[in-house]
Amino acid sequence: MPENRNISKIILPEPTLRRLPWYLAYVSLLHTNGVEYVSSTQISKELSVDASQIAKDLSFLNIKGKTRIGYEVATLERELQDFLGFKKGHNAVIIGVGSLGAALIQDSGLSRYGLNIVAGFDINPALVGSSLCEVPIYDISELETRRKQYNAEIGIVTVPVDKAQEVADIMINSGIKALWNFTPFRIRAGEGIVIQNTSIYAHLAVMYNRLNLQKQRSR
Repeated sequence: MPENRNISKIILPEPTLRRLPWYLAYVSLLHTNGVEYVSSTQISKELSVDASQIAKDLSFLNIKGKTRIGYEVATLERELQDFLGFKKGHNAVIIGVGSLGAALIQDSGLSRYGLNIVAGFDINPALVGSSLCEVPIYDISELETRRKQYNAEIGIVTVPVDKAQEVADIMINSGIKALWNFTPFRIRAGEGIVIQNTSIYAHLAVMYNRLNLQKQRSR
């Protein structure tokens, strides 16, 4: 298992980084069920990822299994959690408390992965001054003051597409360092700002396309 290293400074290939939460979810389930060791072959069968790829992915973190035994489940779970930052709390604010924004605030699962949505912001008078799951909703004009109050570095963008860049600029000017963008708009930001795009519509487009291809092949 890992020795002295600066894992937090490693820049992993994005495909590897995307697979690590899959491994974590699986080994966490094994840990809950009392399993002590797991091989890359077992993980491979469960997740449909080549065993050699799994071993390569984990080697980026200096995690190595034991010959004929595999990985110690509890230690593997802990190392993945530490690297991915899921055990460290990250405060976030969300702008746009409509249906999607409200759903994210109500998603208790996010806190298990280290994301704490501490405040919401909107321009709708019916929402401002209220709270959702004990998360207060403020007018967007209070963003800078409240961001400092809650020490939030992450901003979640769930506004209409035509407001995405404007809202992103407001967030960045308030001191936000990372944006989780749920709109189809490709936000522009200066150097030093992390942007993660999660477009539900883009995933829908891919799914529809693959579904249509499957239908055509089955004719």
